[in-house]
Amino acid sequence: MSHPLDGRVALVAGATRGAGRGIAVELGAAGATVYVTGRSTRARRSEYDRPETIEDTADLVTEAGGHGIAVPTDHLDPAQVRTLVDRIAEERGRLDVLVNDVWGGETLFEWDSTVWEHDLDKGLRLLRLAVETHAITSHHALPLLLRRPGGLVVEMTDGTAEYNRDTYRVSFFYDIAKASVLRMAFALGHELGPRGATAVALTPGWLRSEMMLDAFEVREDNWRDALERFPHFAISETPRYVGRAVAALAADPDRARWNGGSLSSGSLAQVYGFTDVDGSRPDAWRYMVEVQDADKPADTTGYR
Repeated sequence: MSHPLDGRVALVAGATRGAGRGIAVELGAAGATVYVTGRSTRARRSEYDRPETIEDTADLVTEAGGHGIAVPTDHLDPAQVRTLVDRIAEERGRLDVLVNDVWGGETLFEWDSTVWEHDLDKGLRLLRLAVETHAITSHHALPLLLRRPGGLVVEMTDGTAEYNRDTYRVSFFYDIAKASVLRMAFALGHELGPRGATAVALTPGWLRSEMMLDAFEVREDNWRDALERFPHFAISETPRYVGRAVAALAADPDRARWNGGSLSSGSLAQVYGFTDVDGSRPDAWRYMVEVQDADKPADTTGYR
């Protein structure tokens, strides 16, 4: 089927840019109606002060073949989230897919900074954005998702449970944030599974997000120019790749087999057969362990 998600309704919380945008677009390409939320709009930018907006994401969803609906929402505000879910219930009467992708921590975490050295206000703000937003959104959205059997919740994080269990991730606050989201998916799996729904944690690999490309001073059309300075960037992937992972999960009638689990775009590509937009199939986390973390020269042979 070219549009396996026709008639389905999705909410991508945190869809302004990066993985959230890629997921929203691919859900649209599969035929879904996608509500996209965030704080950056054409009328007002968030503290990120970047050009991407939720309206742009909604337009991309519609262009891909779905129906994109932009709803400005601060997911730290329970009242705004409740209003959002009430709107979805009134307009559609259902919610089939919830993607908790709110993050907002790129300007807040400090590399290799101990908890006593890290700016406390920034660290606590990071935890609120990365963890509290997900809890608030799930609290208000899950009753609607559970009206029909077969719902899917995707908790977006960075790193698999296996990788993060054995690897210190960036700094205290970053590490705790990403581990918490993995545990959220595990806990939701226990609460949703008996009620006919599925929850998973999902991580992209090294993501060529708008902010990452800017940081490396490249564009999507010339991203390989960054490899001279950052050789392991060769394993990177577009946000559409993890978007295709979510679309594949949502279309899988047997998705309950993943309930409570930790998944990656690369691992799911091996199961469902999708590729990135360039036709490759990067397996970033296996590469991280076997090549990058093993201090081997950058070589993606066999990994994409």
